[in-house]
Order: sequence, then structure tokens, then C-alpha cells
Amino acid sequence: MEEKFELLEQVYHDASMGSYIIEKLLEQLKEKDNKIKGYLEEVLKEYQQYQEEAGKILKENNKEPDNPGWMSKMGSAMGISKEVKADNSDSAIADMMIKGVSTGSIEIEKKLKEYEQEIDKEHKKLARNYLKFQQKAIQHLKEYL
Repeated sequence: MEEKFELLEQVYHDASMGSYIIEKLLEQLKEKDNKIKGYLEEVLKEYQQYQEEAGKILKENNKEPDNPGWMSKMGSAMGISKEVKADNSDSAIADMMIKGVSTGSIEIEKKLKEYEQEIDKEHKKLARNYLKFQQKAIQHLKEYL
């Protein structure tokens, strides 16, 4: 993929994985009485919006968005199931989410710096907004710790 699209590809991939993980997490919490579920649903909607927006820009530029592989998804789903079975408290869920969101935001920051000169303004704006969303989500999730 061209360098100028790698940042968008990272946003798409990260948002896609974030959406998948939260969907699986919400399935695990379906019959549970966690207060964090409402916030996770809000975060899921934002991930889906960023995935859609990044995917749209990529397709407009004749680039096919790269979805996370089934191995990554399977590993994540199994990890979530294991974590929720061990401790499904809001604090444990928030901790798991903070770690995941932090990992994703680090990758976005790296791509922003690495391709600063090659990236279109529109792509930078989307990535920076996505990064702000992630940072805001981390701060909000800390309230559940």
C-alpha cells in the first residue's frame, strides 16, 4: 500500500478490531449487570463510524480496506472470554479496554509521525480525531477502575 494510505489503513484496521472486540465483550456481558455496558456501546458506535469513514476514503482512492485476519479475531475472542470468566467486574473490563485502546493509539501515533510528510491533510485530520477519541475513551474508562 502506498505510504500516504498507511495511516488510513491503520485507522481502519484498528477501528475494525476495536469494534469486533467490543461486540464480543458485550456478548460475554449480555446476561450480566455491568454498568460499563452502556459506555461500551457508545465506544462501539464511534469505532464503527471511524471504520466506515476510513474505509470510505480508502475505497474512493481505489484501495481495498484490510480487515483483521480471523486468527487475530479468534485470539482476541478467546482472550476476552477467558478474562471475563476470570473477572467480569467493571474495573477488570475497564482495565482490559484501556490496555487495548492504548495499544491502538500508540500505533496511530507512530504512523502519524512516520508518514507526516506523505499524508494528506484529510487523512491527518481523521487520524488525529481518532486519536482524540481513543484518549477520551481511556480517560472515561479510568472512571470504572
